[in-house]
Amino acid sequence: MTHPVLGVDHAYLLVHDLDVSAEHYRRLGFTLSPRGLHSPQMGTGNYTIVFENDYLELLGVVSETTLNTQQREALARYGEGVQAIANRTDRADAAKPALDALGIGTGDVAAFSRPLPLPGGGEGTASFRTLSFEPWEVPLGHFFLCQHETPHMVWRPELQRHDSGAVALGAIVGISDRPRETAETYARFYAAGEVSEAESGYRVTTGKNSASLVFLDKTAAEDMFPHTDIAGTPANGFTALRIRVRDIKHTRDVLLEHGVAFVATSRGGLIVKPQDASGAIIEFAEH
Repeated sequence: MTHPVLGVDHAYLLVHDLDVSAEHYRRLGFTLSPRGLHSPQMGTGNYTIVFENDYLELLGVVSETTLNTQQREALARYGEGVQAIANRTDRADAAKPALDALGIGTGDVAAFSRPLPLPGGGEGTASFRTLSFEPWEVPLGHFFLCQHETPHMVWRPELQRHDSGAVALGAIVGISDRPRETAETYARFYAAGEVSEAESGYRVTTGKNSASLVFLDKTAAEDMFPHTDIAGTPANGFTALRIRVRDIKHTRDVLLEHGVAFVATSRGGLIVKPQDASGAIIEFAEH
């Protein structure tokens, strides 16, 4: 049976205050979708930051409900930041038996839709089918599959133009006491998953036009992100997002114009600290 996990679809940040976080990311030069609300039962809302093949999601609790108890507890215990990776699959229902055959535990397929405010006014509907991996399978954060039933509603052209010149998720970085072992665990989750040594740690290739995952120990992470408080990111989730941009000099000018502090790296990238990005280290890089 064909492996059903085709790459990274999006990453989401769980945040304390949805509108404060939205303002942080606008200052970083991102275009945000209009604020969306999930069902009253879910009690959550979001903004998305859309690229050509993937996107970021800012997810916040807007009213306390039974269904968002886990998210509220995670925020209280670990703080805000990158707490989930959603992955591409063609059919969530077919993915479950395929992953079972590979010995990878999953929950049940869920279906949901949400109203989608459109940038030019009016409203559409975005529909999804999802499948979560069992928590014991996943070393960091929440890990699930996302089948888009209405992809045209999410990847809207007007949302893909960003002042910063951002074009894609380049990498998602996590910290582990056993980075090689963690990388090997994640590699088996992807059809194209392969592990290689990189950046004083280990990189997982996840698929075509798909962000890689990079796992480092704490010392290597502190070297990668100098003058940055690693502890300001959630211990249960991921530490950093590398965002690919067309022209790093242009991105630098945008950050300066918006008064955003950053650290220039020896790699030629620009790091924004977690206090200015809702618990995530954001690294802008041309490659």
